[in-house]
Amino acid sequence: MKTNEKYMNRCLELALLGAGSVSPNPMVGCVIVHNNCIVGEGYHEKYGEAHAEVNAIKSVENHELLKESTLYVSLEPCAHFGLTPPCSDLIIDKKIPFVVIGTIDSFAKVAGKGIEKMKKAGINVQVGILEKECRGINRRFFTFHEKKRPFIILKWAETSDGFIDFDRTANQFGQPVWITGEKSLLRVHQMRAVEDAILVGTNTALKDNPSLTVRHCEGRNPVRILIDNHLRLPQDLNLFDGTVKTIVFNSVKNLESGNNEFIRIDFTKNIIPQILKTLYQQNIQSLIVEGGKKTLESFIEANLWDEAYRFTGNKFFKSGIKAPVISGTIINTEETDYDKLTIYKNPVIPKLH
Repeated sequence: MKTNEKYMNRCLELALLGAGSVSPNPMVGCVIVHNNCIVGEGYHEKYGEAHAEVNAIKSVENHELLKESTLYVSLEPCAHFGLTPPCSDLIIDKKIPFVVIGTIDSFAKVAGKGIEKMKKAGINVQVGILEKECRGINRRFFTFHEKKRPFIILKWAETSDGFIDFDRTANQFGQPVWITGEKSLLRVHQMRAVEDAILVGTNTALKDNPSLTVRHCEGRNPVRILIDNHLRLPQDLNLFDGTVKTIVFNSVKNLESGNNEFIRIDFTKNIIPQILKTLYQQNIQSLIVEGGKKTLESFIEANLWDEAYRFTGNKFFKSGIKAPVISGTIINTEETDYDKLTIYKNPVIPKLH
């Protein structure tokens, strides 16, 4: 492996340590190399706190070495004052002569400005090392800033014969129908812990009474998103318990009540673009759609999805509600006990009209 790729791979490893803790910022890793030896490492650990470059520079014991070192970073150093000072200014101040960058930051306040600033200061800057991989780990961040919408993940569980539910009567409502096992449940909660929001429709909320929280692993709870056109759902559902921020899209009212926010949209028009526009305005970069068949198929038919997670359990219903049908590129499969997870990527770039 070439030298630049070797150190950039280490940046990527470090960056992923920030998963679930840095959004809406991107995950970033940084290493500092002196005479082919790593003398400093760092990553963006938590939103609002020091960036990767700051942590890496701080970890170098002898700062005199910085004047003879190369700084590797997976994403372009920032050039603006946000919650922290510009990293490009710190690099210039420390007189680091060489900087190798994975990919340009498409966030409007950066977007090449950090690179330009460092070049003007006489720093030798190289860009585009493992660019695909560096963009890949922050595909949520790039989708948000380039497509002006959240990164959308569809998720459901189906039986081996292709059903997501059996035909339930009202007296069978109140808890989910379990198709997969404990390890798949843990996998789902790990997904929730690293995404910004999770959405269900009215029927799923009524039938399953889900909490949509992270209970089986460490991490933050996603914002809960609910579609309830006429606000007909009972207020004693778990989704209204006030423990987690919950947004209810409806046609009746705009109202904030504790952690619950009701947002009125026009149900005579396509509601998905309206929902995605609102989530973008609220700085929500990623969304799991965990709703029932109708909700999932509305996103599929609109071609507004980026990845899909299909869990298949070793159960047979023989009849009931058929699972959604999706056409995508399989990018990974995982097996846990008797379950299988198939992950799809949308081969057509989704556009929000």
